[in-house]
Amino acid sequence: PANASKLYDISGYRWKDRKWMNDRRNYNPYGSPMNIYEVHLGSWRKYADGNCLSYTAIADQLIPYVKKMGYTHIELMPVTEYPFDGSWGYQVTGMFAPTSRYGTPKDFMEFVDRCHRSGIGVILDWVLAHFPRDEHGLAMFDGTPLYEYADPRKGEHKEWGTKVYDFGKNEVKSFLISAAMFWFDEYHIDGIRCDAVASMLYLDYGRKDGEWTPNVYGGNYNLEAKEFLQKMNTAILTKHQGALTIAEESTAFPMVTLPAYQGGLGFNFKWNMGWMNDFTNYMRCDPYFRKNNYGGLTFSMLYAYSENFVLVFSHDEVVHGKGSMMGKMPGETLEKKAENLRAAYGFMMSHPGKKLLFMGQDFGQIDEWNENASLEWELLQYPLHKNMQSYVRALNHMVLEHPALYEEDFDPSGFEWINCSYHEESMVLYVRRSKDGKETLLFICNFDNVEHEKFRLGVPFAGKYKEIFNSDAREFGGQGRINARAKSSKKIPWDDRENSIECNIPPMSFLVFSCTPEAGKKKAGRAAKSSVKEAAAKKEPETGGRKTAVVKEEPKKLATAREEPKKLSTTKEEPKKIVEAKSRERTQKTAQSFKRTES
Repeated sequence: PANASKLYDISGYRWKDRKWMNDRRNYNPYGSPMNIYEVHLGSWRKYADGNCLSYTAIADQLIPYVKKMGYTHIELMPVTEYPFDGSWGYQVTGMFAPTSRYGTPKDFMEFVDRCHRSGIGVILDWVLAHFPRDEHGLAMFDGTPLYEYADPRKGEHKEWGTKVYDFGKNEVKSFLISAAMFWFDEYHIDGIRCDAVASMLYLDYGRKDGEWTPNVYGGNYNLEAKEFLQKMNTAILTKHQGALTIAEESTAFPMVTLPAYQGGLGFNFKWNMGWMNDFTNYMRCDPYFRKNNYGGLTFSMLYAYSENFVLVFSHDEVVHGKGSMMGKMPGETLEKKAENLRAAYGFMMSHPGKKLLFMGQDFGQIDEWNENASLEWELLQYPLHKNMQSYVRALNHMVLEHPALYEEDFDPSGFEWINCSYHEESMVLYVRRSKDGKETLLFICNFDNVEHEKFRLGVPFAGKYKEIFNSDAREFGGQGRINARAKSSKKIPWDDRENSIECNIPPMSFLVFSCTPEAGKKKAGRAAKSSVKEAAAKKEPETGGRKTAVVKEEPKKLATAREEPKKLSTTKEEPKKIVEAKSRERTQKTAQSFKRTES
C-alpha cells in the first residue's frame, strides 16, 4: 500500500528477440534511418473509464501503429518508478524499477520483446539531473546527504524543488551507471535519452549570483558531472554495441557527441533545440512576414555538422500553453493550418539529422497534450486529420526508402543548397545525396501563400527530374497541383548551375524530385562543382583541411541572420584542433570506436 516497495522475481523470462540483439551489434545508427515516435504510455490511449492500458494492451495497439506509420523507434517518457503523475516520470524514485502503473517487470520485458520482433527499437527517457525529496526515495537516505551534494549551492534545484546527485562520489556514479546498464542488460532496451543535461553541466544553471559555487578553475562547468557522463557513455557503448545515448542539452556546450577519448561527452546524438526554436518561431509567423525572418529557416545549416543532431518536435513543445503543432500554425481555418504544418514537416524530414515527433502530432491534434486524457483519436473520423496522418506516414516511409535522406546526415557532402536567398519568396531549394552518390534528391520548400508557375531553378546536373512527392497531392488534403510529367533539364544557367528546369510550385508546399543524370553528364557536373569548391577554398583562410570550410557559401544577406539564443552566446568557440579532430573522426564514431577507451 501507499509507498511500500513491491518485490518481483525478474528471472526466467524467455526472450525471443535474439535476431534483433545479434543484428544490433552491427547497427550503424549514424548511417541508418531514424524516425522516433515519442510516447507517454499513460495517455497514448485510455479505456473508456479513464484507466490506463497495461504494458500488454499497449503493445497490442502501439506496435502495429508505429510499424504502419514508418517509425523506427519508440521513445518512452520515463517508466522508471516515480511517485507523482504530474511529473510525467521526470522525478524518479526507482532507478531500477519499471513503473507498476502499467504492469509487472516481466510485462515490460514482453513489451520490449514484441517491439524488437516487429523491428522497432526502444529508447527510454533517463533522468540523471535530479531526484525528488520524497522520504521514501533517495533524499537524505540515511539521515545525511548520501546521494546528493551536501552543499545546497550544488545539491538543490530550488526552482524544481529537487535534489542533485553528487557526481563526485564514486558510490553515486557506480549506482547511476549500474542502473543504466541494468536496463540494457535485463530489459534489452536500445537506448537512453538523458533529460536536462545542461542542468548537470552548469553549476549556475537556474541559480542567481551567490547561489552557486565555481569549480576549482573558477568556471561554471560541473567538471564532476562531465566526467560522470563520459564514464557512463563509455560503459554503455563499449558493452552494448549499436546502443544509443542521446543528450537533451539546450546550450552550445562543446563536443557533446564527440567520443569521450577525444574529450567529448561521448553521446551518440544530441537534440537540436536551436533548430526547433528557430524553425518553430519561423512557422508561427504569418506567411506575409516570413520574408523578414528568413534566417530562422536557414541558420541551422551553419552549425548542422557541429554535433550529431536529432531534429525534434517533442512533448515540451505542446504543453504549458504552447499549443499543439497544428495550433502553432498561422491560418484562419484548419485547412490553412494543415497546409503550413505539411510544409513544416516536409522541411523537417528532409533536413540533415535524425527525427523525432511526439504522439498525436502526426494526425494534427488540435488541443495541446494533456497527460490526464487520451489522445484525440476521434479526430481521425474527419478527412483533415486522416489526411495529415497519411501525409506523415508517407514522409516517414519516404525516409526509409531513400538513402539520400539518412546516409549522410552528418557529412556536409550529403547536402547542398541550390538557393537559400529567396527570402522575398520564403522558399529554399536544396539537394540531398546518398553516400555512394548514386541517389540525388531535389527539394523545394515554399512557405508562402503564393503559387509559382513555370518557376525556373538550377539543378545539380543535366538529366531527368521526376516529382516523387508533393504535399499538395489530394490524398494529403491538397488541391492536386502536382508536376505529373518528368522534367528534362535545359542548358540554361540558373542559380549558379549550368543546367535548370521549370516546374510549378503550389503555395505552402513541399516538393521532392528524383534526379537521373544523362549518361556521362553527372561525372562532369561533379567535376565542375569540385572546381568551384576548390576556387572557393583558395579564398578562405587556412582551416586545416576541414570539409565544412568550403561547403555551401551563404548569401551575403544571411550574414546578419539571427544568432542562437542569448544563453548560447557565452560559450567559448571550440579550439581549431578539436574541430579538426571531429571532422576526421565523424565517420568512425560507431560503438566500435568506444572500445579504444578501455584499452
